[in-house]
Amino acid sequence: MLQKLQSEQELQEADADFGYLLQPAYYLGLLRRRWPYFFIPFLSVLLIGGAVTYLWPTTYLSEGKILVQSQQIPTELVRPTVTSAAQERIQVIEQRTTTRDNLLAIVDKFKLFPERRALMSPTQLVELMKKSTKIEAVAQSLSFSRGTTQNPTVIFTVGFEYSDPQNAARVANELVTRILDLDLRDRTSRASDTTKFLTREVQRLQAESSVIDAKLARARLSPERSSSRTRPDPAAAQLAQLRAELAQKSALYSDRNFQIQALKRQIEALEKVAPQPTTSPTTAAEPAPSADLDTLETQQKSIQTNLEAATQKLAAARLGETLERDQQSEKLEVIDQPTQPQEPVSPNRPKIAGIAAVLALMLGGGIAVVAELLDRAIRRSSDLYGVVDSELVMSVPYIYTQSELRHRKKKFLLVLTMVSILLAGGAAAAYWFLPPLDLIIAKARVGLFR
Repeated sequence: MLQKLQSEQELQEADADFGYLLQPAYYLGLLRRRWPYFFIPFLSVLLIGGAVTYLWPTTYLSEGKILVQSQQIPTELVRPTVTSAAQERIQVIEQRTTTRDNLLAIVDKFKLFPERRALMSPTQLVELMKKSTKIEAVAQSLSFSRGTTQNPTVIFTVGFEYSDPQNAARVANELVTRILDLDLRDRTSRASDTTKFLTREVQRLQAESSVIDAKLARARLSPERSSSRTRPDPAAAQLAQLRAELAQKSALYSDRNFQIQALKRQIEALEKVAPQPTTSPTTAAEPAPSADLDTLETQQKSIQTNLEAATQKLAAARLGETLERDQQSEKLEVIDQPTQPQEPVSPNRPKIAGIAAVLALMLGGGIAVVAELLDRAIRRSSDLYGVVDSELVMSVPYIYTQSELRHRKKKFLLVLTMVSILLAGGAAAAYWFLPPLDLIIAKARVGLFR
């Protein structure tokens, strides 16, 4: 029976809004027609993604946490010798730990990268070790007092990535041990160097003080001391004062300092103006009695002041060195020892498999849609309007035969049977292989499935 469409306008409105794109029947028909274009790219990408997911090498990360612990003894009682910031020392230790010699020694000690060592140069091995070594700060400075501290407490992690979890834990422990040893040696060495420097400075000042004392003793025994004091010369007195000031500032500043250079120029100018004392052949080796005595006394006072200050600094440095050797100052403490990891950190196999599945669907679906768009076959009324006048289009309903009806019924029963079998098999597998339902619910509540 032929049935004419209601109107050309209704037919055009039905197809012009692309409403068929929202119908599942359209996509099922497209899949039946273009299944080779869909399944071949889909299976290819899916197989490649599965191979990448399976063959991607597993990497384990073993890491420990190190706490930079502040000095236990109050700094008001004992001043530390090493005053550099903790972050700066951590960076220095990281650079020293990851030197070429240290990394190659670790590679040789634990026989790392056996399959690559024959194909890689030592420089490439060092770069690979640096990429596998992880030294990172995990917490900002923690300050529990109102004031700011010079060396705040920080925490940083030391880890190592490797394909073998046991070797990863061994190398991470080796790195932690080397960092602790380097920090202890560095702080002790700095404290010892400070003590040695101040000891040499005290010895130098003591030697200068002894020389000045000897010169003072000779000057005070000179018979011309009293007569020289009765006729003081202003230029000589100013010269003596400048020399004393030069001696005092020479103990604090270097010869390149502008104050030292200015004093030297003033002294040279006064030496040209001030009268030089006349000496007899018998007293040519003796100093000028009056001016030299004042100069020596001023120098002795300045050296004695510097000597006392240097002695106090030396005592503090020795106390700080003892503090470092006994590990009572700021130190590194392991709060989380590296252990053998149980789960890999990479790759994320479910994520890679999911990405591969999405790419496979997109590629297969895209190729199938493109093939459908390039096909010029007439399947919808909108396609027919491009060839035939819309007034000649008639709708002929489809008449099912008895054999087609029986085939549809058999197909429905077959699908129903298969679904029943799958449900029964899933229930049996869940009964035999899964734990009881109450146990699954209890584990889910405590987060064991995360």
